[in-house]
Amino acid sequence: MPFLELGLSPALVQAAHTLGYIHPTPIQSDAIPTVLLGVDVLATAATGTGKTAAFALPLMQLLANDPDADRYHSPRAIRSLIVVPTRELAAQVADLMSRLAQCLQPRKHVVMVTGGVSINPQMLALRGGADVLIGTPGRLIDLAQHNSIELSTVRFLVLDEADHLLDLGFTDELSTILRLLPPCRQNLLFSATFAPNVQVLANQLLTNPVQIAVQTTPQAATGIVERAIRVDIGRRTQLLRHLIKDQHWKRVLVFVATKYAAELVAEKLYKAGVFATTFHGDLSQGARKQVLTEFKDEQWEVLVTTDLAARGIDIAKLPVVVNYDLPRSAVDYVHRIGRTGRAGEAGLAVSFVPADSLAHFALIQKRQETDIPLEQITGFEPVDITPPTRPQALPGNGGIKGKRPSKKDKLRAAATRETQL
Repeated sequence: MPFLELGLSPALVQAAHTLGYIHPTPIQSDAIPTVLLGVDVLATAATGTGKTAAFALPLMQLLANDPDADRYHSPRAIRSLIVVPTRELAAQVADLMSRLAQCLQPRKHVVMVTGGVSINPQMLALRGGADVLIGTPGRLIDLAQHNSIELSTVRFLVLDEADHLLDLGFTDELSTILRLLPPCRQNLLFSATFAPNVQVLANQLLTNPVQIAVQTTPQAATGIVERAIRVDIGRRTQLLRHLIKDQHWKRVLVFVATKYAAELVAEKLYKAGVFATTFHGDLSQGARKQVLTEFKDEQWEVLVTTDLAARGIDIAKLPVVVNYDLPRSAVDYVHRIGRTGRAGEAGLAVSFVPADSLAHFALIQKRQETDIPLEQITGFEPVDITPPTRPQALPGNGGIKGKRPSKKDKLRAAATRETQL
C-alpha cells in the first residue's frame, strides 16, 4: 500500500519520498491511518522498523488540519509534545520533524530541548511557542519551571521509546509532565518492547487505545545475520582487530559494558592501526554529536560505545555490530543488534562469548528463541573452555563461610577483568 492511500496529504507523501520513505513499513501502514483517526494509540515494533516516521507523518498532518490552531495565542503555547529518553533520539526525531515541517504551509515551528547544553538558547527558541516540541524529561521540567513553555495547550502527546523511558527511571519526571498537560488530548505511546511497566503506563495514560503490534525482533523483520564466537576474555581485542582486517569491515559499532572499557578498547585498537574512537555518557553533548557525525561520514572505522548507543541512534547502512561484552538482558541484545540491518539493509551482529558468559548467552538465546551456533576462529581458539564454578551453599547457612565474595573481592575481580580487555 503506498503512502498516499494511508490518508496523508500529497505534500507529506512527497516529503516522505524525498526522505527515502518509498514504501511504508508494517508499523507505518498500521499506525499512520490509525493516528489520523484522532484516537489514542499503543504501538510496539522492533527498533529499526520505522517507528519514528509512523508517528511523525500523521502528527504533521494533524497539526496542519487542526481546526483549533487559531486558539494558540499564548507566546509560550506548545501544540504537540514528543518525549524521548535520550539526547541522541531527540536529535534524530527533531531532524525528521524539521524536514517534514518544511513541506507544510505555513511552515511548522519545531524545537528540540535536551540537557547537557545551556538552557538559554532553548528558551530563546521557544519564544512564541512551538508547533512541535521534542525533549528529554528533565529539560522539559526545567523549562516549565522557568515559565518558558505552557504545556496546558498540548493537543498531541507522543512518548517515544516508552520502555526505555521507564528503564532509565523517568517515572517521576513523566508524572510531573503529565500533570502539566490538559486532560483532553490525543496520546501516542510507541515502544520497542511491551514490558509490564509499559502496560502500567499505558493504562494510566491512554483512553480506549488502539493497540498495534508488529514483529518484536529486528532479525525477524530484517536481514540481520547473527554470529557467536568463543574466545578467551584476554584475546577479544586481538580477535576484533583480526576480524576488522580479515573481513574488511569498514564501519563497526562495538558495545562494551563500561565507559572505562570503551576508552581502553578504543585506545588499543587505535594503537594497532585501526581508526577507533569512543561514544559514552562522559562525553559532552557537543563531543557526542561530533563523534556520531564523523562515524556516519566514515571518518572512523570503529565506534566503541556503551548501551548509550543501543537506542535512538540511526546510522544508515551500518554493516556490523559487535557485542564485545554481552548485554545484561535479552531486550538490550535486541536493541544493540538493531543498530544494523535497518530500513531493509543487510546487517551482521557478532557476539564474543568467553567461558564465563556461556550461561548468560544461553539465557539470551532462550529469551529470544534463537539457536546461534558457537564458532571458533582459527588462531583464537579458547584455552579457557570451562565456565567458572560457584561454591554450593549448605542448607540453611546462607552460603559457604569464607567463600562468599566481599565487596572488595568483587571490585578486585572487576578490575582484573577490565585489565584483560
